[in-house]
Amino acid sequence: MNTMENIYDVAIIGAGPAGLSASIYASRYKLRNIVFGKQMGGTITEAHKVCNYPGLDDITGLELGSKMYEQARNYGAETSFESIVNIKKEGDLFKLETDTKREILAKTIVLATGTKRNKLAVPGEDEYLGKGVSYCATCDAMFYKNKVVGVVGGSNAATMAATMLADIAKQVYIIYRGTALRGEPAWIEDVKSKENIEVILTTVVTAIEGNETVERVKLSKEFNDSQYLNIDGLFIEIGSEPNADLPNKLGVALDEENYIIVKDDQSTSIDGVWAAGDATTNSNKLQQVATAVGEGSVAANSIYSYLKNISSSNY
Repeated sequence: MNTMENIYDVAIIGAGPAGLSASIYASRYKLRNIVFGKQMGGTITEAHKVCNYPGLDDITGLELGSKMYEQARNYGAETSFESIVNIKKEGDLFKLETDTKREILAKTIVLATGTKRNKLAVPGEDEYLGKGVSYCATCDAMFYKNKVVGVVGGSNAATMAATMLADIAKQVYIIYRGTALRGEPAWIEDVKSKENIEVILTTVVTAIEGNETVERVKLSKEFNDSQYLNIDGLFIEIGSEPNADLPNKLGVALDEENYIIVKDDQSTSIDGVWAAGDATTNSNKLQQVATAVGEGSVAANSIYSYLKNISSSNY
């Protein structure tokens, strides 16, 4: 028989900025909460530096993620390095199954499952992550002032990144496997208007090389009489996709790109389920730490009001 002692008010799936922010606010609202995630702090912990989070001029992603994790713990969150593999709604409760076959009961759910960056899957990509390889121009562009960088991709993400980088870096190369850039004409025009952007078409990066940091990439065919391109950094902008397995199993409504559709209060199509962070349709899909934190905070506030209303109606 279930007792109130072994039922959580909120189960938060995902331990990045969105999930940890939801936990911090939930704890402040005196809601018993648990956070699940293999990587406490989320993928932001892989960022070499974070310079655009308000109030912190210069902090490593690992330090920022660790601080959020410690704050959530200090405020009362329970945390687990397990993954949730299945969720079912049973009456008024949700039953969560972990990858260790443990079962958890919760009144509400926050899906903070994030996204996964599409990778090139070439030698050196993982080795030089944070050492010249980046998946976020918004995060890391400032580290390449007056340097030479490459951008892999040819759609909006790549053209936006290249345009941003062109205002900071000395030289930007767009390396794209297609025969022409694609995406919104306005971004393509911006690329063409920048004198320090050069586009290398029908070419792919086959390897990333260097010593302690990125120094060059190997190309699938010669450019300027060489199969190598000397650069200081490589921005891989070939898209990302939401981690949609669990939302799919739960049956929440997704958009055509598998992002979780949420309302202004971060609630989903299923009563009792909220979502926050990079995996949602909110915040214009900006996918930044600041927007993830905001969505997590809103979700927790909404859950507090939801549970308070249930409690009042049952009184």
